[in-house]
Amino acid sequence: MKLLSTLRGRLFALLAVLGAVTAVAVGGATYFSVRAEADELFDYQLRQTALSLRDQGRIAGDEAAALADPSFDYVVQIWSLQGLELYSSRPQGLTEPLPARAVLGFSNLRLGGQDWRVFGAATPLRVVQVAQPLAVRQKLAALAALRSIAPVALALPLVAAAVWWLIGISLAPLARVVHAAQAGGANALDALPTAGLPGEIAPLVESFNGLLGRLATAFDAQRSFVADAAHELRTPLTALKLQLGLLRDSAPGEEQDAAIARLRGGIDRAVHLVEQLLALARAEPGASAAELPLDLAELARQAVADVQPLADKAGVALSVTAPDALPLEGDPQALRGALRNLIDNAVKYGARTVQVSALRGSRGAPLLRVDDDGPGIPLEARERVFDRFQRGEGSGSAGVEGSGLGLAIVRAAARQQGAQARLADSPLGGLRAEMVWPA
Repeated sequence: MKLLSTLRGRLFALLAVLGAVTAVAVGGATYFSVRAEADELFDYQLRQTALSLRDQGRIAGDEAAALADPSFDYVVQIWSLQGLELYSSRPQGLTEPLPARAVLGFSNLRLGGQDWRVFGAATPLRVVQVAQPLAVRQKLAALAALRSIAPVALALPLVAAAVWWLIGISLAPLARVVHAAQAGGANALDALPTAGLPGEIAPLVESFNGLLGRLATAFDAQRSFVADAAHELRTPLTALKLQLGLLRDSAPGEEQDAAIARLRGGIDRAVHLVEQLLALARAEPGASAAELPLDLAELARQAVADVQPLADKAGVALSVTAPDALPLEGDPQALRGALRNLIDNAVKYGARTVQVSALRGSRGAPLLRVDDDGPGIPLEARERVFDRFQRGEGSGSAGVEGSGLGLAIVRAAARQQGAQARLADSPLGGLRAEMVWPA
C-alpha cells in the first residue's frame, strides 16, 4: 500500500498490470497457434509416411524391424484390396488392429481405449493406414507451445525491472524539485528548479514558483510595513512620554491645563495613527473582505456626514452629489473608510470647497469622486503619494498632523474591492481623487 501511494509505484503498478495482461494475451495466442501448427506438422508426417509405404512393392526386413520398434508411436497396417492383411505393426499395449475398412484421408477413431489420428491411402493393389495416438500428438504439441512462450515468461521480470528503472529516470527531475523544496528553510522562498521537468509537471511547478514570488513580495511588504509602523509609532509615543513628564512637573492652573491639552492631543494623534494602521492592514492584499450588497450613494452621504464636523471647524464648504441608488457588492466599512480618507485629505490640506460625487462613469461603471480647490499635488508626485507614510506638502487647515497613510489605505481598499484609485486635475482648480470600478 505504501508503494501505491507514490507516483512511481502507481505508474509501475499500472504498467505491470498492462504488461501482464499483454503477456498473457500474447502467450495464449502463441500457445494455441503453435499447437495448431504442430498438429498440422504431425498430420503432414502421418501423410508422408503413408504415401511412402503405398509406393513400395514390399517392406524390407530392416524397415519392418524399424516400424515394429516399441518406441515408435505410429501404427502401420497394409491391406490387399481383397482384405488380406499384408503387414501390421502394433506398439506395446495395442490389442486390436486397425479396422479393415479404411477411410481414405484423415480420420479419428477410438481404438484400444484411446483416440487415434489415422491417414489412409489406396493404390490399385493395396490400402495403407498409418495411425498415431492423439494423446502423444497433444503432448508433443503442448511441449512445443510451452517452449515457444518460455522466453516471454523469462523476459517479464527483466522488463519489469527496466520499467521501474525508466520510471525512476523519468521522475528524477521531479525528485530534484522535491529535494529542493525540502532543503529550504522555514523562510526560504526561492524558486524551485524547472529544468528537465515533463510538460505535465512544469506548469504546476511554475505556478508554485509564482506563488512563492507573490509570498516573498507580500512578506517583504509586511516587513517594511511593520518597520515603518514601528518608526511612526515611536515618535508619538515618545511625545506622549515627554508630555506626561511635563504634566507631572507643571504647577496646577493654566500651565497644567495646557499640558493636559497637549497630552490629549498627542493621545488623539496616536489613536488616529493606530486606526489608520489597522485600516491599512484590513485592506492589504490577502486580507478577507466582505461581499455585501451596498449603495454607493448612501455610502457617500455617510462618509460626508463623518467628515462634516471637521469641515465646519475648518470653514470648508462640503457637498455631496449622488443619485437615489447606486447598488454594488463589496465591503461597506472599507469603502466608507477609504472615501472618508479622501475627503479628510481634501479638507486637511487647504481646500475651501470640496465636492463628493457617487455616480456612473461614461461606460456605466460605478465611481466615487472627490473634487477640491486646494493646492493639489504635482503631477510627478501623484504616484508616490500612494506609498505608505508619504505626507503631502503644506499644513492642514484643521491643525491635525497627517499620518501619511490616507492614500495608501484608499489604493489598498480599491484594489481589494476590484476598483482602481487615481488622481487627476479637478475642474475646481485643485485635485480630483477617484475610485473607479471596471465596466
